[in-house]
Amino acid sequence: MNSPHPSWRDAWTAALYADEGFYRTGRPIDHFRTSAHLGLFATSISELVRREGSATVVDLAAGGGEMLTALHALVGDDVELIGVEIADRPESLPPSIGWLPTLPDRIDGLLIANEWLDNVPCDVVEVDEAGVVREVLVDPKTGEESLGHEFESAWLRDWWPISQPGERAEIGETRDAAWADAVARVSGTAIAIDYGHTRSDRPPYGSLRSYVGGRETDVIPDGRRDVTAHVAVDSVASAVGAAVLTQREALGRLGLDASRPSLDLATTDPAAYLHDLAAAGEAGELVAKSGLGDFWWLITDTRGHGTLTA
Repeated sequence: MNSPHPSWRDAWTAALYADEGFYRTGRPIDHFRTSAHLGLFATSISELVRREGSATVVDLAAGGGEMLTALHALVGDDVELIGVEIADRPESLPPSIGWLPTLPDRIDGLLIANEWLDNVPCDVVEVDEAGVVREVLVDPKTGEESLGHEFESAWLRDWWPISQPGERAEIGETRDAAWADAVARVSGTAIAIDYGHTRSDRPPYGSLRSYVGGRETDVIPDGRRDVTAHVAVDSVASAVGAAVLTQREALGRLGLDASRPSLDLATTDPAAYLHDLAAAGEAGELVAKSGLGDFWWLITDTRGHGTLTA
């Protein structure tokens, strides 16, 4: 079982976060579109900020600062805005927005982590022909895989049991621990937003994916493409006592309306009609079934206000 190749977790970490890794050298917006790139998402976050009276908003995995820039236009300098990202500060970012390489020790307000957990690397395992769960190793240059040592995991037994040859799983302990550490810093509300699964619908062969330039591509941890895997949202929620909503439910509670404007408006005020129609299209994208609307919101209110979950 000796192999010169690293585990998936180690190769994945290097591919995304090493000095020449994907998230240090590239801009996420060049490769995929997320909720943070849509202006109405920031509008909904501003409504949450208003309801909770948040003094600070921290955007974990802030990308190019797109959400914070849009949010700044809505809340101004009355709310402290901080982006957390390993890449350099974007030149276009408003000067009043803070930019840090790691989370601050304390956050008094709102923490948002939009599509961060899916990029927290984790161990990948597979059941071999003898029914033994083994660690999956990978060649970072080619993506070629092999099976390593037997892998023991209480998390696997509790959250993602596998037994049939060929079945795979991504061990979510690293995600649980990473989000628990983030939530422990917050006096207010912490929200992780991501695509994922629960025990009733785990993907039998895992969910590793790679994207580059807006397209799905071969999964290779070479640093030139994203590497991602769906999140075991029930496990993460259990680790931090989070309430779980779909994005469709959460944005609806924050007042997002995806209904189309009346055709009468096209006659009386064509410009307003076109504006409202564009907004409805953007809202529709945020709440779409089999799309962003199916993303999970893991909401932990450390002060018991229950703005979204009451």
